[in-house]
Amino acid sequence: MSAAKGGRKWAWVKWIFILPLLLFATVQLYFFLQIWWWVDHNPSRTSFMRQQEAALREKNPKAEIQQIWVPYERISKNLKRAIIASEDANFSEHEGVDWEALQKAYEKNNKKHKVVSGGSTITQQLAKNLFLSGSRSYLRKGQELIITYMLETLMDKERIFEIYLNVVEFGTGTFGAEAAARHYYGVSAANLGAAQAAKLAVMLPNPRFFDKHRDSGYLARRTGVILRRMGSAELP
Repeated sequence: MSAAKGGRKWAWVKWIFILPLLLFATVQLYFFLQIWWWVDHNPSRTSFMRQQEAALREKNPKAEIQQIWVPYERISKNLKRAIIASEDANFSEHEGVDWEALQKAYEKNNKKHKVVSGGSTITQQLAKNLFLSGSRSYLRKGQELIITYMLETLMDKERIFEIYLNVVEFGTGTFGAEAAARHYYGVSAANLGAAQAAKLAVMLPNPRFFDKHRDSGYLARRTGVILRRMGSAELP
């Protein structure tokens, strides 16, 4: 083999490794710049919102998701405390990932031989909602962790929680605290009572199901549990 041919062969081999790395770095830079922009600008639509709106439009071409952005101070402390108590009790303390909660979730799922607990923090849930699909894979989970640490690096806890409260899904086509408060109770997010807030927080792991089954016995029992925990929830 001539030196020229050998050189061309090794050039191809190098690019086989370099191109995926360049693509990976470009994607991460895109995520980083988006998050940097959202430090003081509000997201309009998340990846998850777009997916759900597309799904709704398969049945009704005119369907639109309901979401109304409100600033952090115009969301009831009852809802903030309820969501932290229900979803992520250590939100103010961890750096994006609660490894102890993940370990407990793994042990619980292993015992039940199915996924019954996720262990994801509020920041992880936000990372997924902002950019990713609902699919389950190690690759997606790895990307979720990278985005999670970007969020925690660029934003303070209050900003992370403010965005989460405004984009999280509360029911079929219903996103954010303001739209949820109006949809379920006909009030603003600022005026949610403790019991109302606790019930909304309990709905979060499966909001479309509970939107259709609002009188579920589990929902009532779990709401009582969260009501008792809300007093000790630490807000950012």
